[in-house]
Amino acid sequence: MFKYLINLIRKNTIKQSTKKDIQAIKEIFIQRYSDAVTELKYKNLYELLISVMLSAQCTDKRVNIITPALFERYPDVLALQNAQLDDVKDIIKSCSFFNNKAKNLVKMAQKVVNNFDGTIPLDEKKLISLAGVGQKTAHVVLIEYNQANLMAVDTHVFRVAHRLGLSKSETAIKTEVDLTKKFKTNLHILHQAMVLFGRYICTAKSPKCNECFLTEYCKSKEGFKAR
Repeated sequence: MFKYLINLIRKNTIKQSTKKDIQAIKEIFIQRYSDAVTELKYKNLYELLISVMLSAQCTDKRVNIITPALFERYPDVLALQNAQLDDVKDIIKSCSFFNNKAKNLVKMAQKVVNNFDGTIPLDEKKLISLAGVGQKTAHVVLIEYNQANLMAVDTHVFRVAHRLGLSKSETAIKTEVDLTKKFKTNLHILHQAMVLFGRYICTAKSPKCNECFLTEYCKSKEGFKAR
């Protein structure tokens, strides 16, 4: 889907939304998703960070199946830092890229213990310094845990942003910049809104245009054809 959208961007097929459209989209998203939170199941910051790390290129549903056993065996960074790598791999083996993710989980815990006194930092730069934590992961954690005014772009947000003409950038990072500049405020709500909207309505294949409440702002030819 990224390739399809990028081809449309390069051909200048997707028109950009006007300032008036952007404000209307923003207001509608906030109205409909003001109480939205992540669908990942967690009890504390430690569990949230691990869940977000595992969710990269993996569904939230799958992560929620995996994590109970992981959290029971390793309830905190002190336990996880001493974990046997093969044991972690075995627990999360049904998750995509489980080999690398297992290594990063253990390394993350070790650094939190050694560099941050066992407390997961709620600072973007410090979070990104942890193994397996990139900008998107750090932003998702801060959005969910601190309601930080940040945007994070996954496949759903990228797709929605381009179909609605909110960005014409070809990468997730640049799309994040576009959304941040255009929306400015309430980014934590808008991030959750775009994730859920993309996951359940503006889906990659066969978008549910008959259920969509933003059809008048859709700039996607695929979306129009599906109606």
